[in-house]
Amino acid sequence: MHPIFVCLKMLPDCRILYEYHNTHDRSPSWVLWYRKMSWNQHHNIHERSLSTGHANSSIDMISRLETMVLSGADLPLGVVRQQIASAIDIIVHLSRLRDRSRRVLDISEVCGMSDGEVVLHPLYVFEEEAEKNGKVIGRLKRTPQRLVHADKLTMAGISVEGMNL
Repeated sequence: MHPIFVCLKMLPDCRILYEYHNTHDRSPSWVLWYRKMSWNQHHNIHERSLSTGHANSSIDMISRLETMVLSGADLPLGVVRQQIASAIDIIVHLSRLRDRSRRVLDISEVCGMSDGEVVLHPLYVFEEEAEKNGKVIGRLKRTPQRLVHADKLTMAGISVEGMNL
């Protein structure tokens, strides 16, 4: 049995998966992760995990996930998109700026599907304010969008009372 599948089967309190590449494996690890996460989300079992991926934006990450899954699983695109939309809650996009610093550029919530596309709502976006001594000055600013799935925080035991979600 594949080691990633064994790990996911244990249902730990929290899963943190770093990118795992094994090009010689007939069932790539990310396909196993994807299937397990989709199954867990559908059955409301264990909704805490963290993974990393490489993309140029949050929406690009969705596209890359679609491509990875479609290359390893014979599923219709609509099914893949629906499963991605139900398995992922938040995407945090980091990037290296021209001053070589890494910054969070946006935090987006995956809000489901609309017209066959995965819907992302940006909650925070990085706004550059100036440049001083070769360093980019800026900060994450809240967008008018509000967290759609605040109920998940409540179910996890996090009080949302008084939060500006």
